[in-house]
Amino acid sequence: MRDDEVQAQLRRGLRIATLLLAVLTVDVLGLVNLVRHLGSHDVPAAQFAAFAALTAVLAAEAVLVVRRRPWGAWRGLALAVVLGASALSYLTLPDGKTSTTVDWMFGATGWVIVVVLLDRPFRTTLTFLVAHEVLALANVVLFHEANRGTLARFATGSVTVFGLPLCVAVVAAVLGRIGAEAARATRELEEVRTAEAVARAAHRRRAQRFAELAGTTVPLLEGLADGSLLPSDPAVRRGCAIEAARMRRLFAETDTVENPLLHELRHCADIADRKGVEVELDARGRWPVPPVAVRRDLTDAALTALATADSWARVTVVGDADLVSVSVVADCAEPVVPTPVTADVRVETFAGNGTVWMEAQWQPS
Repeated sequence: MRDDEVQAQLRRGLRIATLLLAVLTVDVLGLVNLVRHLGSHDVPAAQFAAFAALTAVLAAEAVLVVRRRPWGAWRGLALAVVLGASALSYLTLPDGKTSTTVDWMFGATGWVIVVVLLDRPFRTTLTFLVAHEVLALANVVLFHEANRGTLARFATGSVTVFGLPLCVAVVAAVLGRIGAEAARATRELEEVRTAEAVARAAHRRRAQRFAELAGTTVPLLEGLADGSLLPSDPAVRRGCAIEAARMRRLFAETDTVENPLLHELRHCADIADRKGVEVELDARGRWPVPPVAVRRDLTDAALTALATADSWARVTVVGDADLVSVSVVADCAEPVVPTPVTADVRVETFAGNGTVWMEAQWQPS
């Protein structure tokens, strides 16, 4: 299971647990206190309206949990309903009953606020919890007789009424931060592993390609080193030019470019250009990026002609989604073109009057 899925399940579990605590506080303990002390209320209908409002918010949260949806744009309305129900209950509360068992709203509102703001930043939850405390305190000071006993009862009651929901909000914030850090660390680890895998694969392909070149390049270098091959020999010079072009192509294969085929052909043409050969490269159309093995087969013919051309060469690349063609015309002796490794590549060669024409075609499957 992925880390983001684990994190989502953890948040959902905390959301369900908080909802159950809120239902227990509001719809069980709150209702029991409301019914038990119903005779103490001057306006029972107002208290039941406030109770219904909080219950409706919790019911909406239950629906959202089942559907795995956040509050979204409805969050502001839900908070307004909670604070409005709290104000309605406090305004119709009998004198001297603040923060007693008659004041069932005092212990219920904080849990509903936490339910609505559980996935929001901690400072937002703290702000609304403080707003509820200020609302309850204003009710004591402005509309009821505020004596030492009432204020002491309010302060001691706030320890649990304010503290317990605040602890749940702290836990939610900490778990969210830990989950975010864990997800970030996992992404970084995956990026490192991916980069290492790409580097290993590139090194493996490069080592394989060097091994392939060793079959033709090393004997040439050994012959030049021990004197059995002479640099003045035209055949040796052509062989050196071909191997140099192949190595330039090998280096170009690791570059990240939009059109690798043209990029590698330009590197092959650079060898001819350094010898003073006039090279013309023309490309027409758009084609899919061929695999590395296909690009090697497509460029081998042009590479050989470019490396052995005497004074001029023209390379033409034409392609679309169904066919890619690389053709070259040069004034060189008819070269020996390697047999294509991939079955989808076909090579044709014609020579006459000191000019060679070669074409390699690839049909994407």
